[in-house]
Amino acid sequence: MAPAMPTPAAPPRRTPPLLAAVLLAVSLAYPVVVYLALGHVSPRWIALLLVGLALARAWVTRESFWLGAAALAIVLAAASFLGGLWGPLKLYPALVNAVMFGLFAMSLWRGPSVVERLARLREPDFPPAAVAYTRRVTQVWCGFFVVNGLVAVATALWASTAAWTLYNGLLSYVAMGALMGGEWLVRQRVRARIAARDAVHERPGASNA
Repeated sequence: MAPAMPTPAAPPRRTPPLLAAVLLAVSLAYPVVVYLALGHVSPRWIALLLVGLALARAWVTRESFWLGAAALAIVLAAASFLGGLWGPLKLYPALVNAVMFGLFAMSLWRGPSVVERLARLREPDFPPAAVAYTRRVTQVWCGFFVVNGLVAVATALWASTAAWTLYNGLLSYVAMGALMGGEWLVRQRVRARIAARDAVHERPGASNA
């Protein structure tokens, strides 16, 4: 009996760039959309938009965490749709932060960390010091998502819609950009320190010094 031939793996599906750009734009503008729709559009329509956004993002990322997020987003949308309420729709940014925290925290447990995986896309040759650094950066991002998510919950429950929109539609992105910029500056210093240390080790006679 001839051995069974292995089934070739299906090539990964590529996300159309236009779809990815539209999803990113809608995701970033979601708080502003809610703010502009308030008083003009029924929350049921925004609930349908939220369902479509969550399902599309889950399809694009194909991550189990985002499938779970899509299910929770549908729960929020259903509560908004059935009750005609805006409150559940305001919790979506907090839900996104919770999912991002789960992704980053899980990568610390299972390894490699999310930041390491992203960095290896550009630099496959990774020294142990870089692995440790990317792990610390992943931990920092975990802390960011916790704080950002808590503020998102607080603004959704106790702040005005204008304050909720200002934070979730602008300030949270500014904070994220500041963290990314600060990490880039620290990374340059770490790279320079590692390069200087390696140069000393490679210098002739350095091992005998």
